Amino acid sequence: MRTGKATPWLYLLPALLMLSSFLILPTLSTVYLSFFGPRSETFVGFQNYLQAFTSRSMLIAFRNNLLWLVVFTAFTVGVGLALAVLLDRVRYEVVIKSIVFLPMAISSVAAGIIWKFMYSFRPAYANQIGLLNAIVVALGGEPIGWLIQRPWINNLALIAVGIWMWTGFCMVIFSAAYKGIPKEMLEAARIDGANEWQVFLHITIPFLKSTIAVVTTTMVVFVLKVFDIVYVMTNGSFDTEVVANRMYKEMYSYQNYGLASAIAVILLLAIIPFVVINVRRFRAQEALR
Repeated sequence: MRTGKATPWLYLLPALLMLSSFLILPTLSTVYLSFFGPRSETFVGFQNYLQAFTSRSMLIAFRNNLLWLVVFTAFTVGVGLALAVLLDRVRYEVVIKSIVFLPMAISSVAAGIIWKFMYSFRPAYANQIGLLNAIVVALGGEPIGWLIQRPWINNLALIAVGIWMWTGFCMVIFSAAYKGIPKEMLEAARIDGANEWQVFLHITIPFLKSTIAVVTTTMVVFVLKVFDIVYVMTNGSFDTEVVANRMYKEMYSYQNYGLASAIAVILLLAIIPFVVINVRRFRAQEALR
């Protein structure tokens, strides 16, 4: 039975309608609103974008997002790769990997609440209810205001929560790719006199190169739009603001819809290149199969 040229489009129509309704049209609407004032009444041109790149609050948010981008990505990818390689030769590999991966089962909001209690700070004369400060005091030190110690300690404390959550994800992806390396090649290198570090640099890394690229870009996309951890733990106070949290405040706290839309467009433009990189890499891998 022959089908008309329009038949495939009929099958695609529901998906295209959903895509247009929930992605394309809202994106176009957001771009449109970004050129208007706080109440979307007055056309202001690129004024919102100029404010987004010049206001002190946004500059702090960009700085913090850059810090997240470097530290979070480096640790999640680096530690995840190291764990995948090291745990491959451990007897209780499955159990340990399950423990490392467990934080991924917790929502970011729940993780933020848990770690907010972990970082809890009280004066030196009071009983410490936060685990970390209780340990510090027990060792004879002074309690640390982890979330109020500006400008770097609080940001690094927040980033540590994200690393705790996402390292397990990176580890699982790397572990699956690492098991695809021919064991004969690894053993041959060891027999030829290569130590473990040389095997890792000259065999493991080249074989996992594409996986490392995909995982890295995935972490970058996540960290560019990080929101819930910061919102729950500090809400951007004490110079911990990030771009997504600033967008939320402008939209719902200050009703500045134009600036919030401009920030959303900036985030979208920052994320698109990494999405394109991932799509191209996936297509290249499919072409080799």
